[in-house]
Amino acid sequence: MGPVSGPLGRLTALLSIAAVVNGAVACSSDTSKASSSATTQPPTESSSVGSRTGQASTSPAGTPSTALRVLSQMDLAARVGQLFMVGTSSTKTDGDTLDAIAKYHVGGVILNGNSTASIEDTIVVTTALQNASVAQSKPGSPRLLLSTDQEGGQVQRLRGTGFERMPTGLEQGKMSADALRAAAKRWGEALTSAGVNMNLCPVLDTVPSAEFASNNPPIGAFDREFGYTPAAVSSHGVAVIDGYTQAGVATSAKHFPGLGKVTGNTDTTAGVTDTTTTATDPYLGPFQAAIADHVPAVMMSTAIYTRLDPAQPAAFSQRIVTDLLRKTMHFDGVVLSDDLGAAEQVSDVPVADRATRFIAAGGDIVLTVDPTNVAPMAAAVLAQAQHDPTFKTQIDAAVLRILTLKQRFNLIPSG
Repeated sequence: MGPVSGPLGRLTALLSIAAVVNGAVACSSDTSKASSSATTQPPTESSSVGSRTGQASTSPAGTPSTALRVLSQMDLAARVGQLFMVGTSSTKTDGDTLDAIAKYHVGGVILNGNSTASIEDTIVVTTALQNASVAQSKPGSPRLLLSTDQEGGQVQRLRGTGFERMPTGLEQGKMSADALRAAAKRWGEALTSAGVNMNLCPVLDTVPSAEFASNNPPIGAFDREFGYTPAAVSSHGVAVIDGYTQAGVATSAKHFPGLGKVTGNTDTTAGVTDTTTTATDPYLGPFQAAIADHVPAVMMSTAIYTRLDPAQPAAFSQRIVTDLLRKTMHFDGVVLSDDLGAAEQVSDVPVADRATRFIAAGGDIVLTVDPTNVAPMAAAVLAQAQHDPTFKTQIDAAVLRILTLKQRFNLIPSG
């Protein structure tokens, strides 16, 4: 019998896609938080994360009904656009970013660069970005994920009137978990007031010791870590996720499987390598705790992990993205890349190939701070989807995960 065509055929295909999204979203009531012991134990093949909190209504098949509906109405170019998050200035809408929204239907924007603009001035920027997306979209299309890096300390992009000055990660780690949760809710409410709906935090990289911190350029040198043990990082990372979630802001745990042990910064250095992290490493504990706490997204590192996959950076590794993060650790949310645009670590990979390799590995959102990279990246993804059915299925699954996140955080209009 040949394939079924028409609406029934499209529905059947979408339900098949939903089935491969790692079980999609569990159609059950919220479960309680994982026990504290789960935050310090390495992941195992049998570990489970339970159902997702704050989930939207689901179809009888257990898949978010609105996300499926929106996916079914998107053509391939619109679906490919959802896979990209591009940069713009924190203080204005860059022309190249507006072009990327108009021409390539990008689904997300990151406010990049430190800003002393107030909440009132920042919302002018975010509103302009959302309006630009709406102008080129069909009615009912999803809104942009508008993100920033609002961690604290030196990594706090938005610093103007209305944005509380945030302590470093290390100082946050000295707060009680309850106090940090309440603070994160306040910080999240400020972001919401400014039109920002996603914060690329918490940092769940564990630096082995205070003595090693100065030798760890991406994390320890900036006091971005919550502490020097997986238990401390787990408890405070979960508190941050909870606080922002209560404020209606999505979070992205980073940088999986961890940058706390490396001695190079992937943004500015090539060949950054971790030679010690394993698939049962206790330093994966904070990420497992975040998964148990229903973190909506996880950001991939671009370092190489020789004991996990010595052949390629983590963001391009099916062993790490799909086998370890999705299958072993049971993460069914959105996988976001670290910057694949300007990072020196991936400079030897052609720009277009960075996007196709990340998606083929099991990733969802390609982050490129440089918006001009979207043209070659989107063209490559679109071309591969048109001749590779397996890759096309991966795109559909990725877009469904992204739409599920957007549905959860009210970024899909009702109706």
